[in-house]
Amino acid sequence: MSKLLAVFGATGQQGGSIVSHVLNDAELSSQYSIRAITRDPSTVAAQALKKMDVNVVKADLDDKSSIRVVLKGAHTVFALSIPTFGRDAKFQEVTRGKSMADVAVAEGVQYIIFSTLPHVTTVSGGKYTNVTAWDAQAEIEEYIRTLPVRSAFFSPGSFMQNFQQLMAPRPTGSGAYVISRPVSPHTLLPLIDTAGDTGKYVGAILAEPDKYEGKVFCAASALYSMQEIAHIITKVSGKTVTFEQVSVESFRQGLPPWGDVLVEMMLYQQDFGYYGPKTKELVAWAVENARGKVHTFEEYLTENPLQLQ
Repeated sequence: MSKLLAVFGATGQQGGSIVSHVLNDAELSSQYSIRAITRDPSTVAAQALKKMDVNVVKADLDDKSSIRVVLKGAHTVFALSIPTFGRDAKFQEVTRGKSMADVAVAEGVQYIIFSTLPHVTTVSGGKYTNVTAWDAQAEIEEYIRTLPVRSAFFSPGSFMQNFQQLMAPRPTGSGAYVISRPVSPHTLLPLIDTAGDTGKYVGAILAEPDKYEGKVFCAASALYSMQEIAHIITKVSGKTVTFEQVSVESFRQGLPPWGDVLVEMMLYQQDFGYYGPKTKELVAWAVENARGKVHTFEEYLTENPLQLQ
């Protein structure tokens, strides 16, 4: 009899990748049946899952009773928290994450795979304290580790998909493009094709849960400097893209209210490394243990061209 895998955020990039990977992996699809959890089962993505005969259910992390219903009978859970910004954002995120974990244990879940991130305040020795969304996920991870349930963790690098949106190169007005950041051009980013590769890392845990119990997959295909990122985009797109280091004050202009969080996040990555001092080794281990080849940044851009006009 197959084990029930409950996937939170099943219509998003991380959850959707896991669902797709399990469905298309002969071994995993024979071991696990999927319950796809989403806040809105009426979306196009949710309807697409239903057409693949995936059981799609609704739950809200703010509603403990709905979590209890969707986790009933589940053997393994993939969970992630939803970052929020504001005065009580960290408290709210940690509360939701702990509540989900508590319900999972109460419902007899045997294994939790949680999407986590480094604790920036701790890694930076208190230098950067405003990246609360990362700290919240790290504290949820710490809490899950104290519970009477087996667990493993997926820690995604910087999303390649962000270069299609928030981090997209800006036109200079001369036919060229620029990526402007308040960090050194040598700052290294671990990049992950979130939609394409999350399932390969989590799939490794699902295939060998005993082997990876307690482990963290620092998930990225490689580390790329800001200069390398600009060079690869130029190579694939045929457009001239350069990197420009700007002042913090200049970068802040036009940012949303939570812009200071973004600035601290970037400065933390520059000063301490995305996953701390052993970032390179942690990423290499995750690539080696992934269930399948993961996409390089160049491969991702080739398959998903940037719309540079």
